[in-house]
Order: sequence, then structure tokens, then C-alpha cells
Amino acid sequence: MPQPDPTGASRAETVTVTAGRRAAYLVVLIVLPVLLPVLAVPAAWGWGVGPRDLVIAVVMYLVSIFGIAIGYHRLFTHRAFKANRPLRLALMLAGGLAVEGSVSLWAAEHRRHHKYADREGDPHSPWRYGDSGLALLRGMLHAHIGWFYTARRRSSRAHWVPDLLADPDVRRFDAAYPLVVLLSFALPAAAGGLWSMSWAGAWSGLLWGGLVRYAVVHHVTWSVNSIAHTFGDRPFRTRDRSSNVRWVALLTLGEGWHNWHHVEPACARHGVLKGQLDPSARLIRWFERAGWAHDVRWPRADRLVARTSSSTTGSTGGQITDPTAGRIADQMTDPTSGRISERGAGPPS
Repeated sequence: MPQPDPTGASRAETVTVTAGRRAAYLVVLIVLPVLLPVLAVPAAWGWGVGPRDLVIAVVMYLVSIFGIAIGYHRLFTHRAFKANRPLRLALMLAGGLAVEGSVSLWAAEHRRHHKYADREGDPHSPWRYGDSGLALLRGMLHAHIGWFYTARRRSSRAHWVPDLLADPDVRRFDAAYPLVVLLSFALPAAAGGLWSMSWAGAWSGLLWGGLVRYAVVHHVTWSVNSIAHTFGDRPFRTRDRSSNVRWVALLTLGEGWHNWHHVEPACARHGVLKGQLDPSARLIRWFERAGWAHDVRWPRADRLVARTSSSTTGSTGGQITDPTAGRIADQMTDPTSGRISERGAGPPS
């Protein structure tokens, strides 16, 4: 008789992970992202990091993070907007350069996370082992990177993303994903080599714009799973522990405003309160103005107010009290006009 999925999801929702694939996850998603930044220290100490390396690394970082935040997450996973085919392909490629898996697998895991967020069945909840000090520390490690290797079953794409599997572009991209991974490292190496016209420049471009950038992107992205479900403020009512963490939002270009995202997953804008900068939403707004994106789901004022609460019950039990919640209406409205300001409902200006 088949054993139940230890995460709590039904077997129809998950598929068995082979030992070989788990080993690949261990190397690509756990060992290298931890090891590469450490190995980069002596390189920086011995040769330094030049302006050329920084430019290449920052550009590759921005492309990767925007690709995950806007492409993999808001477009393909949650359908927060629709895009014309060139933009869809560009965002799919940009997300692939982050080396976090094919778009269909990434979306499948994330849709399952939203169904079971911080409850039994969530593939990467930091509250998996309890809320005591050591249990939470273990859970955060699990949510950050551990779940890639410890999970014997992963989300079934046939169950979670049949819409994506029906898309010929997605199927072609999934099939070509290994080439996208190679491109993620070849691009910065080529940029460094051509910029300096030297093999040394190609190596430094690969090191900083390829290897180190890939490791940093992974840790920044996974911080949403571990940090933004453990710490931070929760001004909106949710059934989970999703929260807002400013520094995570800064590094993820808006993804760290995670509390509202769990209220309205299909909303194109995550930072809806005063001072919550969301560069990903602003870029979607530019795409919309250019005619490349349409049917964008911007936040509604009535939903923002309706989901505000000074006391929210978390799925792990107990009351989550947020002293800032009573000021949400003030943060969303313009007192001089009585209208919802651009910082709250609707798109960024």
C-alpha cells in the first residue's frame, strides 16, 4: 500500500523524486549556493572586484530577480497580468537565468505552497517542526534550502500547472532549460571577456556575474520562504504567517512585501502601503503603458481595507498582533483629497 506524502499533500498532487534528481538538487540548490560565496572571498582578497565585474554582476542579478519576480512568479504562477508573446518569452528566459528550475516546476511548487501555506502540505514552511527556538531554527533552514533535498516528493506539474503544460512555449522552454542554465554562466563570461578582451576578464565575469551572482540570487529568493514567513509585520489578515520584511523586499525588488501577496496572490502589486517600494510592480506598469502587458490585476481599495486587522490568527495558532495595522487606512489614503493614493490601491504612477 503506498505511503502518504510526508508533507501532507495528497499523492495526486506530488510525484516521487528519484535519488539522482535529489543528488542534483543537493549540489545545484544547496551545496553550490553555500560554497561559492565562501570561495569568492579569497578571490576578492587576492585580486579584488573591479568596476567591470560589479557592472556585469549587478546587471545579471537584476535580470535574474526581475525574471523570477515578474516572470516566474507574478505572470506564470499567479496570472497577475497578461503579456504579449515577446514579453512572455523574455520574462521566461530572464527567470530561467536565475537557475531555480524550469518555469513549470517553479510554478507548481509555488501554487502548492499557496494552497497549504504554513500548514501541513506546504513544501517549505519554516513552522514545519514547531515554534520553539530550536524547532523554528530547524524549520527556517528547511524553508530556506533544506526542503530541496529532504523532500522525497515534489509537486506534480500535471496537477498544479496544466495550463502551463498546455502552452507550447513553456514546453519548449522546459525542454531547453539545461541550455538556459549554461547561458546563465556563458553570458557574464562572454561579457567580461569581450569587455576586457582577455581570458582573465572572461574568468572574472564568470566568477562574479555567473557563479557568485547565482548563489546570491538563490539566497535572496529563498529568504522570502524563510525570513518573510517568520519575522516582520503582518498588517493584513491571512491564514498563514506571511509577513513584510523591508530588507528582503529591497533585495527581491518587491517580493518581500509578502503579507499582502498572501491576501491577493494574483495581484500584480505586492507593496501596497506607504513607503513599500515595489520595483517589479512599477516595471509591470511600464509594460502596461507600452502596450506589452494588459489585464493587469492592480489592488482594489475595498480589498485593502477589508483585510486590515489589528489582530490576526495565524495558522500555527495564537494571535499575531500588529500595532501598525490600525494605521493602514491612513497609509493608503491621501488626506488632502480623500482619494486612495498611488501608494495604496491601483498601479504605481
